Amino acid sequence: MRMVIALGGNAIKKPREKGTAAEQLRNVQETCQHIWELVRDNQVVITHGNGPQVGNILIQQEASEPYVPAMPLDICVAESQGLIGYMIQQSLRNVLQTHGVHKDVVTIISQVVVNKEDPAFKTPTKPIGPFFSQGRAEELKKEGISVMEDAGRGYRRVVPSPDPLRMVEAPVVASLLDLGIVVIAAGGGGIPVGEKAALRGIEAVIDKDLASELVAEAIEADYLIILTDVEQVALDYNKKTQQNLEILTDREAEKYLAQGHFAPGSMGPKILSAIRFLRGGGRKAIITSPGKVRDALQGEGGTHIIPHQSNQ
Repeated sequence: MRMVIALGGNAIKKPREKGTAAEQLRNVQETCQHIWELVRDNQVVITHGNGPQVGNILIQQEASEPYVPAMPLDICVAESQGLIGYMIQQSLRNVLQTHGVHKDVVTIISQVVVNKEDPAFKTPTKPIGPFFSQGRAEELKKEGISVMEDAGRGYRRVVPSPDPLRMVEAPVVASLLDLGIVVIAAGGGGIPVGEKAALRGIEAVIDKDLASELVAEAIEADYLIILTDVEQVALDYNKKTQQNLEILTDREAEKYLAQGHFAPGSMGPKILSAIRFLRGGGRKAIITSPGKVRDALQGEGGTHIIPHQSNQ
């Protein structure tokens, strides 16, 4: 079976951690212990987020600018793909070998095409990177960089978050899967690029769940598995009326999404990705936590999202 496993942020860095290399590597190793059996038995692409990591890279860029030139956002995303991909491919290979499984694991630096006419470019809303003082924020605005006040904590740079259209390296990923190689791709949603005349990096960020769906559709995956910090999707999340969902159809998911049950910055993109995947020909999407993913694949736990005409 062919599947995409999308790792959430907590699979790499947990909320109250500093994000040291040792902490992140330990988290990745733990995650790989949860997914190695899936990797052993299936053709797998692993995708991942990069929010904390690319934020830290941008802080390093800002702090070191008097000494070395700062790199643009697309290159910072590429850096984060390399560092996270390295941790995943090393950890997963080690775990597989411990269990007597010999599979090659490779990271693909991934470019994702976006439309420069996407409405997101007119209203940048995604805060990234360090907090600035008002004075520094004014300087950045004069340089043509979009900055906005963030919840009373200071000023941050904001960038567009356009819809992903195509991953440039998708055919390469499919070929590697055919060879039995585990692929890590579309890290952090991919490096946003435009392709009017030639590929060119764009100052933006792409939602990693939407990019994961794009990959899943391109490689004709059977399953899209989205790992996050909750075991099941819920209606009225964190309220007394919370209702966990074991199974729902794409039509039900679309209805609940329209009703505002799923926050735009957290569960919303995951649900939208599941809907798109099923309508693009996928068999099933599963949303659950890393520790429950093996049970979920056996039908015991997680939230299973299926095409409305399916009874499975």
